[in-house]
Amino acid sequence: MKSSVKFIFCCSLFVQVLPAEARVRPSSLFSEHMVLQMGVEVPVWGRAQEGELVTVSFNGQSVSTRATNGKWMVKLAPLPYSSAPDVMTIAGNDTVTIRDILVGEVWLCSGQSNMERQLGPRPPQSPITDWEKERDSAEYPAIREYYVPLKYSAEKVEDVRSGWKVCSAHTVADFSAVGYFFAENLYKKLKVPVGVLFSAFGGTPAEDWTSLAALEGNPELNELVKNYDKIIADYKPAGQLLCGLYNGMIYPLLPYAIKGVAWYQGDANNDRPKQYQVILPILIKNWRDDFGLGDFPFLIVQIAPFKDMSPEIREAQLLVSERVKNTALIVTTDCGDANNIHPSHKQPVGERLSLAARALAYGEKIEYAGPTYRTSSIKGHRIILRFSHMGGGLVVRKGDSLKGFTIAGADKKFVPAVAVIRGREIVVYSDQVGKPITVRYGWANVPYVNLYNRAGLPAPPFRSDPE
Repeated sequence: MKSSVKFIFCCSLFVQVLPAEARVRPSSLFSEHMVLQMGVEVPVWGRAQEGELVTVSFNGQSVSTRATNGKWMVKLAPLPYSSAPDVMTIAGNDTVTIRDILVGEVWLCSGQSNMERQLGPRPPQSPITDWEKERDSAEYPAIREYYVPLKYSAEKVEDVRSGWKVCSAHTVADFSAVGYFFAENLYKKLKVPVGVLFSAFGGTPAEDWTSLAALEGNPELNELVKNYDKIIADYKPAGQLLCGLYNGMIYPLLPYAIKGVAWYQGDANNDRPKQYQVILPILIKNWRDDFGLGDFPFLIVQIAPFKDMSPEIREAQLLVSERVKNTALIVTTDCGDANNIHPSHKQPVGERLSLAARALAYGEKIEYAGPTYRTSSIKGHRIILRFSHMGGGLVVRKGDSLKGFTIAGADKKFVPAVAVIRGREIVVYSDQVGKPITVRYGWANVPYVNLYNRAGLPAPPFRSDPE
């Protein structure tokens, strides 16, 4: 009798487990409320039984493949923008139906705490400026966010088992604040659905977001790879691990079709700005290669003023934006807080990200950057500066004279300088320096600066002297 009961019990377990193993299962990226990228091939993938025939049907297309090593992937032909929700079916030995799908623009929003910070309260951090007003007006069913849970991993993670949320006054408090303001501005201008892949983790250096193969491929980073734990001892969150965020928070997204990346990070590399000039371009190439979409736009938010953030890390971000194609620098000199590494004024960051996206990704003929130093010449006791991204002309904001300029001679002793706009140039001088050789602007942890272009965008800090 006991053996019969045991046999029946084991059979019942087998019947319960077998359907779960046999069920075709897409990655959680392909779930209710998702946004798919328009205009490019769209990979769709998941797991199924070995050899199982899987057919994905969407928007008039049906594409089939067989599972190999328990995995499958198909690619849909480029999709048009959709104004109404659609349905996808994924059929194998059984069928998965995914509803409320939109096609529009998808952006990956990543970095550390200033990107991770959600719109709603996060004590003891200061509240986001006007967050309740922003929450109450956030009824945008065409904006959706997929949240990637915080995870360091020694191994590559296939699926974080998360899902998409539709933007509303009831959900937006948990959205990335910068990501939401970016998406909101894009949506208002493009009038198409916007999806945000939200993958950010506070207090994390750029190398943790980069694959081990990409880091090991650059000889300049040999010491970093070999002695990582010692080098980053001062910035080591729980579980830190070289490449651990690439494995746990980027790899699970590959190769989801996206338009580009908004990147807000750098604080954790503040003490290694020269090395950051090497790491960040490697990260950009790494992600571009792995997503397989070419040199998509990569938008870099510059570190905001804070008492412990050096001008050298902002310079590193500026130089990367100038050296790596299809990138843009989002300047935040007017969005910081000397005593708060998490400044609360996030709206301008999202708005400026959208300007850069509209210019780089969508080809709009708009100004998307502030006056950017290009060349200089010395005439007597004055230095003449010239800029790109004039945006209709150079202007002073918040005051009647330019602030934040210093000048030095061969001794490199910098003193405050007079700076005057003369047409398309700026003339800089000081009675204390008879033979000047170099000028700096905003060269401080907390710069007080007010040079803008007529498009309303601030100039990034710079130095005209060699590093």
